[in-house]
Amino acid sequence: MATERTADVTIIPAFNKGWVEVQDLGSQIAAAAAGDIAGAQVLDYCAGGGGKTLALAALMANTGQIYAYDRDARRLKPLYERASRAGARNLQIVNPLTDKTALAGLAGAMDVVFVDAPCTGSGVWRRHPDSKWRLTPEQLAARLAEQNATLREAAGFVKPGGRLVYVTCSIFMEENEDRLAEFRAWAPDFSPIDALGLIDASGLAGDDGRAELARCRAADGALRLTPRRLKSDGFFIAALTRAKRAA
Repeated sequence: MATERTADVTIIPAFNKGWVEVQDLGSQIAAAAAGDIAGAQVLDYCAGGGGKTLALAALMANTGQIYAYDRDARRLKPLYERASRAGARNLQIVNPLTDKTALAGLAGAMDVVFVDAPCTGSGVWRRHPDSKWRLTPEQLAARLAEQNATLREAAGFVKPGGRLVYVTCSIFMEENEDRLAEFRAWAPDFSPIDALGLIDASGLAGDDGRAELARCRAADGALRLTPRRLKSDGFFIAALTRAKRAA
């Protein structure tokens, strides 16, 4: 369901019963790029407040297991209530302060690792146009370093044959294609795969949606969403698969 207007969703019974969540279209498309994840083992490595986490959990329909982690425990706080309201019983929140060793057992075992990377947020400038005047070269450089580190950390949790999904709400190539190029030079066992094909596998796009997304294709099977092409924030969505070990 799409709406052109904002409203107080807390007065809507369907919201309070956990039937719906409010989210930008681009965020929903990004989650769908995880593909068919019913019954899978999934790690949302930069879960934050959990918007995309809950979208992933909905795709899984309480099958498999999804782990929600963020290095900043404060950002995870809203997810506890949201997950309870949504009835996401297959969701385990991994708090970096209280679950210091919880991630260790997930190394090399995840079917999908979803990385909604920290970024400049340039993709949401249509809603916050003043933000572009506050971004400094030093802040961009810090984000690039953080993205490099996050990708390398997250990659360690992907099992052979598993997938790594990289997402930013940025329109800058430095945060998107350039970061993946550097990551692939560091991790040659990861290869790009078609993000639109994964969205097809999720069953969410439909024929009309697929035609719109086909216009958003970028290099190596990635998707670049913009307000001009799609009624969404700016997003970059890419997927990679890890090579299987030789028999």
